[in-house]
Amino acid sequence: MRILFVCGGTSGVIFSIVPLAQAARNAGHEVFMAGPEDVMPIVTRAGLPGVPVTRTSMMDTLLDDDGNRIPIPTDLHERYLFNGRCFGRYAANCLEGLYPLVDRWPPDIVVGGALAFAAPLIAAYAGVPYVKHAVDMGEPRTIDLAAAAELGSSLERLGLYDMPRCDLFVDTCPPSLRTWDAPPAQPMRYVPYTTPKALEPWMYTKGDRPRVMVTAGSRITPDYYFDVLASLVKKVQHMDVELLVGAPDDMAARLGPLPDNIRAGWLPLDVLAPTCDVIVNHAGGNTVLGSMAHGVPQVLIPYLPYVVDYSTRLTEFGASKMIRPGDDTAETITDAVREVLDTPSYRERAGELREEMLGMPTPADVVPVLERQAERGRNEPGAPARTRLT
Repeated sequence: MRILFVCGGTSGVIFSIVPLAQAARNAGHEVFMAGPEDVMPIVTRAGLPGVPVTRTSMMDTLLDDDGNRIPIPTDLHERYLFNGRCFGRYAANCLEGLYPLVDRWPPDIVVGGALAFAAPLIAAYAGVPYVKHAVDMGEPRTIDLAAAAELGSSLERLGLYDMPRCDLFVDTCPPSLRTWDAPPAQPMRYVPYTTPKALEPWMYTKGDRPRVMVTAGSRITPDYYFDVLASLVKKVQHMDVELLVGAPDDMAARLGPLPDNIRAGWLPLDVLAPTCDVIVNHAGGNTVLGSMAHGVPQVLIPYLPYVVDYSTRLTEFGASKMIRPGDDTAETITDAVREVLDTPSYRERAGELREEMLGMPTPADVVPVLERQAERGRNEPGAPARTRLT
């Protein structure tokens, strides 16, 4: 079986989909992962065949025609619309390279991340089932509507009137944290993955002091989220703990000289998380789910509006402490870290989530579900026919 994975344009959303792609390849299926040229090193370092389909990066969608950064709206609804339009433009760029790819290499099924809106369109073009793969614990649906509006000409070109619905939804959110109106889904255990590096003993062992990790995710650049990371480090560096700062190596170097109790750089979360007592983070999907998978309580500061919802759910469950971005003073963050360290219930509730996640089907368990979906797509009456460009 040929499976085409259509990935998002940044490392975080790629990390979440890699385990299923690896499992499908290990099961003997032909797997391609398509995306922009700039993320191909992330794909290929995961041992997956990567197909670049555009030279336009996800970050390029944040620029206007003159190369100037488009102001990000402060109003929440407008922010969702802005995000959706950016993802729609990203998808349109990917489609131009996806059409010739599927002409030469027709897939049997297409799998795409929740915000990889080129996936349902290229599945419709190829006449095969589309599988939507969750990359975190829920995206606002307003983003989908704005992306569909941005993709109007692409839909018209394919003779479609709206975005194709998925034939299967693969959800990594633990059942206890799913929203009441979440769509039916094939559950799948979240398997933490990051681009690996050679391990050193300190990464998988810890000393006598509490170990606290601080991260603002893997996507930071000098112009994107670096100020958030630098501010977080400054606010907690005085604590009497062993402090780990997770960031790309070049961004960690920009933090300048740090106290002796701090290690900063590209840290493999899947290795380090089991040694941590608390993880302070920006509520990014992979960081949150990766911490949950290892039963580590968190201090969440949801700087992006769309992550407030699942940060609230995790906090109400008792496995994290949430701080609103406007309240993220040094005193508030350090008090929250101390509360989580000193209150056993946070780790107990985080441990309950870990056990729940361990009981979910693995990516290897989900591969046969993809096989059956592809088979139904070939044999069921009314199966989608290949859509020709108009």
